[in-house]
Amino acid sequence: MPTVTDAEIHEFHGWTFRFRPSTAAPSRLLVMLHGWTGDENSMWVFARKLPVQVAVMAPRGPYVVPEDGYTWQENRAGTGGLPVMDDFRASANALIGFIDDWSRDVEVNTAQIDLIGFSQGAAFCYALALLHPGRIRALAALSGFLPAGAEQLLAKGLLTGKPVFVTHGRQDDMIPVEQARKSVALLEGSGARVTYCESDGGHKVSKECFSGLMELFG
Repeated sequence: MPTVTDAEIHEFHGWTFRFRPSTAAPSRLLVMLHGWTGDENSMWVFARKLPVQVAVMAPRGPYVVPEDGYTWQENRAGTGGLPVMDDFRASANALIGFIDDWSRDVEVNTAQIDLIGFSQGAAFCYALALLHPGRIRALAALSGFLPAGAEQLLAKGLLTGKPVFVTHGRQDDMIPVEQARKSVALLEGSGARVTYCESDGGHKVSKECFSGLMELFG
């Protein structure tokens, strides 16, 4: 059985990820998904507040951003705009496959995982949950958006009963708050158990919404 230390960075089957084991075995796995140009370190500020009985993983996106950093969608010249469901399909399937292969050697239960995603990572959370609904227990979408094409899958009730935490700042100048409000309406209409926290902040998680996020994964 491999021995891991807190926040150790690993390489496995072409993936780079940061991992914090839990104090219990087997444990539940929470996966944190960074935004555009982020990496395995971008979300780690949240890990310090998460319960120690939960194992935490922060993978690096599989595609390189030309300017710097990483992303969850392949860079395609001339597309522009926000990514849609199909843009995330390859990464979603690859990430689930990687987690399944990796978990065979560690005492982590990955039958159902939790997700936290920020910005593009939040959109990727939604895509993962809709493309692999049986594998996701709960998710949190921070300053993100539902990718186009999600509406048809939500209408099938794929997230019915699942806890979903959504937070967004009214002053967000990267992803307008209307995106979050639209997402919440669609999620609630599909039967998901939504908690929504809206703040006066920008493209970040406010202090008042942070506590609600921690409650979801306690």
